[in-house]
Formats: sequence, C-alpha cells, structure tokens
Amino acid sequence: MEHFPLFLNLHGRRVLVVGAGLVAARKIALLLSAGAQVTVLAKAAHPSVSAQAEQGHISLHLGAFDAQWLQGMWLVIAATNDEALNAAVAQAASARQLWCNVVDDAARSSAQVPAIVDRAPLTIAISSGGAAPVIARRLRERIDSLVEPSIGWLTALARRQRAAIRRARPELGARRRFYHWLLDGPVHDALRAARPEAAEALLEEALRTGEAPPQGKVLLVGAGPGDPGLLTLRGLRALNEADVILHDRLVSPEVLQLARRDALQISVGKTPGEDHEATQQRIQALMIDHASQGRTVVRLKGGDPLVYGRGGEELLALRAHGVAYEVVPGITAALACGAYAGIPLTHRAVADTLTLATAHRREAAEHAHAPGQHTRVYYMGVERLAALSAQLTHDGLPFDTPCALVENGSRPGQRTLHATLATVAAQARVHAIASPALLIVGEVTRLGQTLAWFGETLAPEHARPKTARAAALAA
Repeated sequence: MEHFPLFLNLHGRRVLVVGAGLVAARKIALLLSAGAQVTVLAKAAHPSVSAQAEQGHISLHLGAFDAQWLQGMWLVIAATNDEALNAAVAQAASARQLWCNVVDDAARSSAQVPAIVDRAPLTIAISSGGAAPVIARRLRERIDSLVEPSIGWLTALARRQRAAIRRARPELGARRRFYHWLLDGPVHDALRAARPEAAEALLEEALRTGEAPPQGKVLLVGAGPGDPGLLTLRGLRALNEADVILHDRLVSPEVLQLARRDALQISVGKTPGEDHEATQQRIQALMIDHASQGRTVVRLKGGDPLVYGRGGEELLALRAHGVAYEVVPGITAALACGAYAGIPLTHRAVADTLTLATAHRREAAEHAHAPGQHTRVYYMGVERLAALSAQLTHDGLPFDTPCALVENGSRPGQRTLHATLATVAAQARVHAIASPALLIVGEVTRLGQTLAWFGETLAPEHARPKTARAAALAA
C-alpha cells in the first residue's frame, strides 16, 4: 500500500485553497460540501469563485502567496497553473507539517483527493495515488452505477439508531447479523420505496422483538428493447440481487449476461400457438413459489413491464398472495424503436399526439385528430399488418399515409422499412420482416429517412431483400 487511506472531518475547520480558476472552483465545491471553512488566495478569481465569495460561502483574498496564510489551516490545496507557485505552497506546507494537495502533481502532494462515490453519510473513495486518475475515475463510475442511493439513507438511519442497536445487540456477532438484516431485509426495501417512517418503525420493532426471518420478494424489471446499454441502473442492480430470474423470450442474451452469475435463470417466454393464459398462470405460480421460499425473484420482461407486458396481472397475483414486490420501469419498444430509427414520435407542426396500441385489438376511429397531427405505434403487429392497414384506412387514414416498420429495434440486426399503409404489408413480406417488430404510423416517419443513424434503412425504392426467398417474392 503506497498511501494510507484516511477520511478527514473538515466540518468547521479552515482550509486554504491557493488559486481561483475553474480547477480550484471544483476543489472549493468539494470542500464546502464537507463543511470546511474555505479561504481562497489568488491573484485573480474566476467569476464563479467571486460569486461564492459575494454570497458569503468562502473568504476570498486577491494577492500574492505568503507562508503566513498557512497559519491556522488544517489542509492546503495548491490549484494554480503556476508550477513554481505550487511548489512554493507545497514546500511551505511541508515545513509546517500541513497536509498539502497539489492538483495534478503527485510528486509534490502529501495528500491526494480521490475519486468519490457520495452516498452521504457513506462515502466511497478511489485513489491511484496520482499515478492514473482517469482509471480511478472510470472505476468510480462503475461503482457509482452499482451503489443505489438508498444505501446512503440506510446508513443515515443506522447512524441515528446506533446507540439503540448497541444496547439491544451488545454481543458483536448478533450486532453483525442485525446489520446484515438491515441491508438485505424489509428496512432497506422500505427505504427503496421512499417510506422512511415505515423503515424506522420496522427497525425499532426488530430491536424489540427480533429480526423477522428473510422474506422473499419479486422485482418486476423492464429489460428494455434489447440493447444492454439501455437497461436502467436500478434494473442492473436488481439483476445483481436476484436469486431467480424468470425472463421473457425477447430479453436479449446480452442483458442476461449482466445478471448475477449464480442466479437461477428460467425462460418463461410465450411462443406463437401456445396457450398464453396457461403460460401466464405458470409464470405467476413460479414467482409466488420462489418468493414464498424466501428468494429474491426478478421477473424480467422486454421493454417496460407495464406496457403490454401483463405486468398488472402479475402484480395483482402477487398482492393476492401477500408477496412483496417492486416495479423497475424499462424503456418501452415504442420509445426505443423511434429513437434508433431516427423517428421523433412527436414533432412540432407534424405530430402533437401519440397513441400506443396493440395490433391484436381493433382500434376505434379517431376523428378528433387530423392524420398529420397524430402518431400511432402498434406493438405485436407483424402477423396482422394487412388487417391493421385495412382497418386504419377504413377508419379514415389515407392509403398513402407514411409508416415505418422497425425490426429488432436497438439490436445489431435492426432494419427499418419505410412504406405506406397501402404497401407496408407487401413490403414486409418482400423483405421477410419478422417479430419482434413494431409499426409506427404517421407523418413523423418521413423524418426517419433523413435522421436514421442506427441499423439498416429499407426504403421501397432502394431496399435490398433479406433472403433469396424474399428476392423471389420481390420478382
């Protein structure tokens, strides 16, 4: 270990910052967040630093550095672009046995400012000792994505109750088990659900009567459209908490690879021709069974779990059986397919309303909106394109209404077919468009031919068939 890690309590203590540029401003902000009394000395000050002084947050002095400024300080930071001045500050601090950080100069620094994950009162610091700060920052980003904000809230609660915990659990082993229970049990779950009063009540009850045995729960998680980069941070954390993962057919392998390695993964995806009602009952039974055995179950659904994912039915089943649950939203296919195909679902002067629908149900006529002002997005529509197009034209949309069919949205194999209501079904057959695919109808789809940035764009006049069979159909 080249450096001894140490956290300083600077609350109410004086710190000198030499320099008042943008780099110094960042250090000043960190020091103020730690409660330090900051004195800044510089020949000139950036407007943001001057503003801090005008607001009374710092003491700013314009002038040359003199070692007398170190009197009464607990820490010194040299943050100027003058190497000789930084060296003089470091030398003067060392002579007075003061810790000194010289920004971007590890050799002259007796103290390093680490990359920080702030979950106050919990703080995680990563330092390379100045050898490779970019690596430290990148590691900080990874840790930051895994440590949820509720950890800070839980730490604050534990701090408030620390004396009571020590009285109720005087033996070290019992106290450790209690803290594990706090982290993994209903107290933390209540904080995640933004119920701090319930969390405190649960903690106090456990101190009086003992910790309740571990209870299972279900996390209903949206996996997004397929690109693992679109999984939410909370979704990623859920995958790392899971004992059991029940995943749909459309959840991409890349998303599943992000899960905890020892989690049991069970595919419960529905397939065409299957009795979907019976499959849904089996899924709900699996969730309830595993949760009843004290396991954390992640029900992983493509897109968003509450947009055409039967998530509401599953929540009702869990509630009926007294199983705790949480919902983690995901990016639904309509948003992802539009974005990755370069199609804004609303656009000024083109479309000011948006409808999300499933092609498996008949849509009533919508005479309240002019065709050019409305975007319609249809899920699960590949097998019903001809019927859907006919229904929409019957309801009043012109045959030449533009539309786009997005196949494998956000995935490496994405293709976007641009057509009209009159031609989309035939063109889909020509290019062998297959599920999963989503249909976008409206004038906004024309923008996709200009703004497309991902995957292949198939416009009728230059599209290439996907297969030899499709080529034969085109001929």
